[in-house]
Amino acid sequence: MDVLSATDVRKNWSVTLDKAIHEKPVYIKRTRDNLAIINIDTMKEALYGYRFTFRKYVEKDNSVTLSADKLDIVVNDKDEYLAEIALARDIKEYAEDFYDNYAVWSVAPNRKAHIPYILKALMLDEEAIREELTCQDGRN
Repeated sequence: MDVLSATDVRKNWSVTLDKAIHEKPVYIKRTRDNLAIINIDTMKEALYGYRFTFRKYVEKDNSVTLSADKLDIVVNDKDEYLAEIALARDIKEYAEDFYDNYAVWSVAPNRKAHIPYILKALMLDEEAIREELTCQDGRN
């Protein structure tokens, strides 16, 4: 794997970006820091296996509760369709809040595992998130 120095990247910024966008991810080292530049399509492909799974519970009043397994998000609405819309909206809002406070949430022991889901949700709109939802029936 080629690792570029930050100095070389600064000198050849346009070439580096073109390489990351059109060829392959670019890895950069600056003193003790390491980073990668990756295009969004490649990132989407890398995160393909991360699905927004949830458990579905039909309540006594026939409303539907959806509980997102990996993200600790729970919604309830009068039917499954409306609950899915609410869950997709809440996932998107959570991803945006996580990103706005990334320095805090990305190192929290109970939130670090959310990072791939956050990155995926940030690249999708609410409808695309809803299409990514995968149901695993729960038990009441």
